[in-house]
Amino acid sequence: MGNQSGESLKEAIDRLRKEKNAVILAHYYQTGDIQDIADCVGDSLALAQWAAKTDADIIVLCGVHFMGETAKILCPDKKVLVPDLAAGCSLADSCPVPAFAEFVRQHPDHTVISYVNTTAAVKAVTDVVVTSTNARQIVESFPQDAKIIFAPDRNLGNYINSLTGRKMLLWDGACHVHEKFSLEKILELKREYLDAEIITHPECKRPVIQVSDFVGSTAALISYTMRSDKQQFIVATESGVIHDMRKKSPDKLFIPAPPNDSTCACNECNFMRLNTMEKLYSCLKNEAPEICVDKAIGDKAVLPVKRMLELSAQLGL
Repeated sequence: MGNQSGESLKEAIDRLRKEKNAVILAHYYQTGDIQDIADCVGDSLALAQWAAKTDADIIVLCGVHFMGETAKILCPDKKVLVPDLAAGCSLADSCPVPAFAEFVRQHPDHTVISYVNTTAAVKAVTDVVVTSTNARQIVESFPQDAKIIFAPDRNLGNYINSLTGRKMLLWDGACHVHEKFSLEKILELKREYLDAEIITHPECKRPVIQVSDFVGSTAALISYTMRSDKQQFIVATESGVIHDMRKKSPDKLFIPAPPNDSTCACNECNFMRLNTMEKLYSCLKNEAPEICVDKAIGDKAVLPVKRMLELSAQLGL
């Protein structure tokens, strides 16, 4: 199919989706063509919510590996596919389960809150999972003096601590995309676009957050740009989200914040970019690669994920 036009590839994917009763879920960090063909596009919380309620026989998760695992944990009887098994996550990799499980054992009086950007094995030693959309609210649902381990993103954990006055014990992990935004280059862009607002994901480092006009999850950033009366935005998160921002606010200007280590004008996740339309077609056709989760791990990991979904529903998220 690789030598066919984009339109014929799209038609083939549509045909296979219907034939196999499959649903295509895509993260906002996917390329625009994958977002446009997906049944649902969302952040990690939305993808988990959709996976939990779908009646499809096959879930194709266009994102990274942990997202496929989360869908499989929630839907163990469904076939969960990803276009490329190599689409990993630097944040999940920064929290290997043997070291983290030992860390948890060393702090037995702590509640363990883990970001969704973790492996199923890490979720299995977690009390409740969070995403950037609901992390603050879920943390605040615990007593002010509760002892909490927050993993794996130190930047998000520090940000929540600063908002809530908590002193959560943080695992020392980070996302390679959000870590490498250049404060200097962002400020250069601000001088060029004086009326632009700087909007930032909370996985970014504190200096970038401190110069921002708005900080929020991927979905929150999109929502903010839709309701804001500003016309220009410097966007400090993975640049794939700008595709949806432009679709929803075509009259506004979105400028990707640049990274430190490149002359590139935008900051992309190399793992997210492993997924392509050709691989999406192939995975639907061959029903592979498939995400598999050990049953014992899955049975434990589903509990904190379901707790997250229940708390999110109670909190109106």
